[in-house]
Amino acid sequence: MASIKLAYIGGGSTRAPGTMASFIHQGENFNGSEVVLVDLNAEHLEIVRKIAEKMARNRGLDIRVSATTDRRAALVDCDAVLTSFRPGGFEARYIDESVPLKHGVIGQETQGPGGFFMALRTIHVMQGIVRDMEELCPNAWLINYTNPINIVSEAVTHHSEIRTVSLCEGPIIFPRHVAEVAGLDPDKVDATMIGLNHGCWSIKHLYDGQDMIPLLQEAYERMKDDPSADVHGLRWLKLAALMESIPASYFQYYYFKDEVLEELRNKPTTRAQDIMSWVPDYWQHYREQAEAEDPQLDPSRSRGGIHELELAIDVMDAIFNQKDEVWPVNVPNHGAIADFPDDRVVEVPGRVSGEGIQPIPQGSLPRHVSGLVKMLGEYQALAAEAAWCGTRKDAIRALASNPLCFSLEKAERIYDEMAAALRDYLPERLLR
Repeated sequence: MASIKLAYIGGGSTRAPGTMASFIHQGENFNGSEVVLVDLNAEHLEIVRKIAEKMARNRGLDIRVSATTDRRAALVDCDAVLTSFRPGGFEARYIDESVPLKHGVIGQETQGPGGFFMALRTIHVMQGIVRDMEELCPNAWLINYTNPINIVSEAVTHHSEIRTVSLCEGPIIFPRHVAEVAGLDPDKVDATMIGLNHGCWSIKHLYDGQDMIPLLQEAYERMKDDPSADVHGLRWLKLAALMESIPASYFQYYYFKDEVLEELRNKPTTRAQDIMSWVPDYWQHYREQAEAEDPQLDPSRSRGGIHELELAIDVMDAIFNQKDEVWPVNVPNHGAIADFPDDRVVEVPGRVSGEGIQPIPQGSLPRHVSGLVKMLGEYQALAAEAAWCGTRKDAIRALASNPLCFSLEKAERIYDEMAAALRDYLPERLLR
């Protein structure tokens, strides 16, 4: 049982109550620990603190929860720093999603120009966090959940000695979700996915011990002419059936680019606008639970559900309690995937223990899917470097290399419009 000091940056976000529920669900593994919630919104921090403190007390746990808007004070002598924040809030996400559409390019939170500007904003903040960690808690782990996690980790791992891992449940949930689309039992799925975050493919895909691909092919043939079938699910099945590998759902933006672009243009609201319309009810629910004696999160009124960032808690448990477990991680490749340079951050199974995190060798991606993933990997490296220390020219070159953009003229127009709209969240060097 590890007693640690954890700083949670983003501890006043809409996902924070669910994240603290995840931590307290595994609280026996961290008894005696201290969690410091950090955010810009003092009111939201206090709501989350009350919920977490009562949850811990009701389970008889010795877990202290405090909250502060002073990041440096929170980081002193930390063992781990969990980052899950959104620079500019959902208002900035709306710009990420809406501006590219005006120029005939998909607008999305982690893909294309939207993901690129999310990376620029996030890495600008992350530089300050890393500098503070190097001074105040140089031996702590940085456990990043802030999107786009692959580009964020790519930047940090090339410019700091802080031990860093980025995490996403995608490799766990993608095979389960595609099984559900096909009418299969997700609990019978045993799959391994490798590649990049939001850009991974399965290299093992078993269902009840047998190859799952024929079952997905049969499901697609059965469902493809059904007018009531979900179009996104059908695309997922079609891609898995043809490529004979389970894809991350985000590949729809590349392999069905024209169709998705048309759908996004015809939709009256963006995803960010949808979420912003739900946020007031989330906080109303959280306020109610903060005043309750025994807080209970309602999944229908909680951002992301009852338990959030569970993978981060699992990985911290394995590290600090010196377990030997395998989890999907985003870390420098070091030969784990033959298709990428050693220093490229990849998404791969990693052995997590008290010794740290070691990516497990997996061989290569299927040749017929590796080209796009390699292209995204090169874009990832360019975007990370531009965000960390580049200029406007570096940023435009990186954006132009993104497969959803692939046009210098569009890259320049989109970049300048979005940079002007988001200038408050960007360093001056990226505006010149």
